[in-house]
Amino acid sequence: MAEENRSAQLVIGDNADHRPLSGDERAAVLMLALGPDYGKPIFEELDELEIKALSRAMVRLGPITPAMLDDLLVNFVTTMSTNGGIAGNADTTERLLLGFLPSERVDAIMEEIRGPAGRNIWEKLSNVQEDVLAAYLKNEYPQTIAVVLSKLATDHASRVLAEMPEELAMDVVHRMLSLDAVQKDILDKIESTLRTEFMSTLSHTKRRDSHEQMAEIFNSFDRQTEARFMTGLEEQSRDDAERIKALMFTFEDLTKLDASAIQTLLQAQEKSELALALKGASDEIKEFFFSNMSARASKMLREDMEAMGPVRLKDVDEAQSRMVANAKDLAARGEIIIVKSGGDEQMVA
Repeated sequence: MAEENRSAQLVIGDNADHRPLSGDERAAVLMLALGPDYGKPIFEELDELEIKALSRAMVRLGPITPAMLDDLLVNFVTTMSTNGGIAGNADTTERLLLGFLPSERVDAIMEEIRGPAGRNIWEKLSNVQEDVLAAYLKNEYPQTIAVVLSKLATDHASRVLAEMPEELAMDVVHRMLSLDAVQKDILDKIESTLRTEFMSTLSHTKRRDSHEQMAEIFNSFDRQTEARFMTGLEEQSRDDAERIKALMFTFEDLTKLDASAIQTLLQAQEKSELALALKGASDEIKEFFFSNMSARASKMLREDMEAMGPVRLKDVDEAQSRMVANAKDLAARGEIIIVKSGGDEQMVA
């Protein structure tokens, strides 16, 4: 895409429901609105770099209000308007690309967009069988192994250690006990090596973990459907149900974010979306978010929620899902760290 397109700004409307969009963002909104069927002919005319640039814009787009979408489409085609809203994130971008590109090419594009973020590599490693991961790590320097294991959930790290030769495992234990903060460039290099030399090879030789895939499906359910399926699964196989629960990242898990991460999420979140998401949340979750806001912002949010009146549970579920997707995207870009284990996961700065 031309440089002037990327720097161009379109300010749509004057109220709080509108925000300026760059040229890449405007193109991203249009492609998401068109969907795979109508967007395919356009994508086929783009080269690899243009597709990556457009995909990055879609991943980082965030919520687009119906009013913004209407104004933008009117700007492109004056006879067209819409009443629906869309949200750009990693999941919607990937689904759109899969509509007309081979899965291998989509995987490569999405991996490059997400970059060397903790969520992409460390959570994936936590789903790799301990014997497979141990077999790979035992050929690495003990200090590197110590860094990798310190980034994993403690229960998984313990199982990996148990699979290693005893002498090597004890060396790693001693190094973990005296491990200092790891420089970012070194950590980036370790992440890059794991991604290119281990995870990429693993993805071509090992079928994707079925529990991980099912956890993503359950994450996409509304709460009634999720409860119905989870109850049925618990009756048939409690072990499978518990494993899927452990892999899921839900709206409730946002309360496990540290103060810095929750501040980053709140800054990136549309206030109207936050109000709708909290409207159907428990009092405990509401208080968690209120306590991480200034007194003035908390008061305004409470007033906004009261002014909404009754809202549909379906709308609340969708708003909460978009917040979770937003948190995952921030983690994918390395801006926050997601901990699903209630604080047991040890992190390296």
